[in-house]
Amino acid sequence: MHAVRVGGIEVAYDRVGQGPPLVLVHGAMTDARLWRAQVAELADEFTVIAWDEPGSGRSSDVRPSFVLADYARCLAAVVEDAGLGPAHVVGTGWGGTVVLELYRHHAGLVRTLVLVGTYAGWKGSLSAAEVRARVEGAERMLDVPDEEFAPTMPALFAGRPPAEAVRTLSLMSADTRRLSMRTELTIMAEADLRDLLPGIEVPTLLLWGELDMRSPVEQVARPLLEAIPRATLVVLPGVGHLSNVEAPETFNRTVREFCRAQS
Repeated sequence: MHAVRVGGIEVAYDRVGQGPPLVLVHGAMTDARLWRAQVAELADEFTVIAWDEPGSGRSSDVRPSFVLADYARCLAAVVEDAGLGPAHVVGTGWGGTVVLELYRHHAGLVRTLVLVGTYAGWKGSLSAAEVRARVEGAERMLDVPDEEFAPTMPALFAGRPPAEAVRTLSLMSADTRRLSMRTELTIMAEADLRDLLPGIEVPTLLLWGELDMRSPVEQVARPLLEAIPRATLVVLPGVGHLSNVEAPETFNRTVREFCRAQS
């Protein structure tokens, strides 16, 4: 494990392999373990870096005042700590929103973007009614006694997920911290990054599951494709929201080919 301190917060990350840096940014209620299949497969060609965002995994807790730019600042510190120059940066779900904010403030650290089933913030990608429904659902999960706190996220897969993936997701869910979840929820509900999209100058891969119910292709991916000048959309057939877990071989091959072409 590697770690870097940012304003009193210790941010942990794994680093495996050699080659151009490939930074993996997990989504809400998960941590670096989400990327096990990518770390194992892609480290032969890339220096693969998978962080535990502040408030998850082995990293320190977030402060109640944390904002999206703070997550981006911590991610920038990880990229800088690796010392390998601009990175291919992959973000899934909420993690992709963090990656977009990283580009806003630290564009020089980004060689390419890979956005996986992500959003320009919920406010920037979803209807007001859908945002309200998600906030209300999350609040119900948060408003339970500690002994009953076991957050889950619906509609992650299109089909039956691999048994090992279910076990790993269960472990990550059990390790979810209430304050972290509430902070992410507050930020995501209000985030609207649409103003940033036309100014993105690096090659950008939009990698989507065809059957992603949490971030539907037509509702979320297509507007991103239209707004980001150098974006390419690849849709993985028969796959849901967590495409890196549900179809790791296809996911890894697509990321490898894209990043190799841009390296």
